[in-house]
Amino acid sequence: MRLIACLIACACLAGCVYRIDVQQGNYVTQDLVAKLKPGMTKAEVRNLLGTPLLNDVFHRNRWDYYFSDVQGRKAHDRTLLTLLFDNEKLASFTGNANPAPPPPLHPQAPAPVVR
Repeated sequence: MRLIACLIACACLAGCVYRIDVQQGNYVTQDLVAKLKPGMTKAEVRNLLGTPLLNDVFHRNRWDYYFSDVQGRKAHDRTLLTLLFDNEKLASFTGNANPAPPPPLHPQAPAPVVR
């Protein structure tokens, strides 16, 4: 009888596994993509967007900015922005970007006035 109760308790607890939210990659917003201009150098693009998540050794003229947001067991958001370079200058880019993050719920209190 104890064995059956133990097995039932283990089966019930196995279904109670908590999955954490995982965000990976570069959160590139639409306003940053709007600042991209053909002819920008790789250094200027890296300054604007950050280091690309995927830098393929076989395609040195291609940078991929990938973002994934998994909440629990469900993929909530996935975006991919691909940049192509020609002679170390930005030639074109394709893909999508994330919306701008919402403003904070509680704005910071104003700084105290010193008299």
